[in-house]
Amino acid sequence: MRRDYPVLLLAIPGMLIILAFQYYPLYGNVIAFQDFQPYLGVSRSLWNGVENFNVIISGDPEFLNAVKNTLILTLIQTVVVFPAPIVVAITLHTLLSNKLRQLVQSILYLPHFMSWVIVVAVFQQVLGGTGMINNWLRSHGYDALHIIGNAEAFRALLTSQVMWKDTGWATILFLAVLSQIDRSLYEASAVDGSTRWQQILHVTLPGLKPIIILLLILRLGDSLSVGFEQIILQQPAVGKAASEVLDTYVYNNGILGGAWGVSAAVGLVKGVIGLALVLTANKLAHRLGEEGIYRG
Repeated sequence: MRRDYPVLLLAIPGMLIILAFQYYPLYGNVIAFQDFQPYLGVSRSLWNGVENFNVIISGDPEFLNAVKNTLILTLIQTVVVFPAPIVVAITLHTLLSNKLRQLVQSILYLPHFMSWVIVVAVFQQVLGGTGMINNWLRSHGYDALHIIGNAEAFRALLTSQVMWKDTGWATILFLAVLSQIDRSLYEASAVDGSTRWQQILHVTLPGLKPIIILLLILRLGDSLSVGFEQIILQQPAVGKAASEVLDTYVYNNGILGGAWGVSAAVGLVKGVIGLALVLTANKLAHRLGEEGIYRG
């Protein structure tokens, strides 16, 4: 403590922010066990036990629809979106020209700094009923495509938006790990007659394995959060049946509907499930010989 006090002092502002915005709000979970009334506050609202959890226990149709949509989107984004930065990072790493690599990286990073409001607006301008693509199709005698506002295409639209916005930014970590792989391993494999694909399979991917497992564990912990702002912006166009997820369910029923306790109960259960997934995945990583996010 005496030796490192300058560093600890520098860490205090960040620690206070984490305490104020991450840990202190956990106190609000008591609302899940109350008939919470905003004008009474937490201290004077009546306790009602586990009554707010009835929507989960009894299988409320709206809640079950939110769970179904959340799980489907989680599966799609884990299978399709999660590997995309790995593929892009490996592709960029194999480019011979550093200038070309830097140019491509800069282009791919740019969408990450746009808010979801701008991203949704861009997709509407390109794919909407009066967007660029449909205007071109009409001008050439073709039928317009119904993508924006189409409930059947909504999941594919969400996935494409996430990939366009965040894939480039997510490659940073993988590129950093790739730069640390010993070049002599590639040279030795080339001498042994390995093809580029074999080098990726036996040198690159094993080098990326620890960071892939670590990020996958963290992804599982946040797996039930599939993009509140992105979805709520587009929900009116497609309806709740196709777009309602757990985060929007909490917002629509708690903030808009006034069912504060029910929404808090759903959010609490979601958090507990996320924690259980992280702990389980971390145990599995230990069995595979990896560090995971912590060592027991």
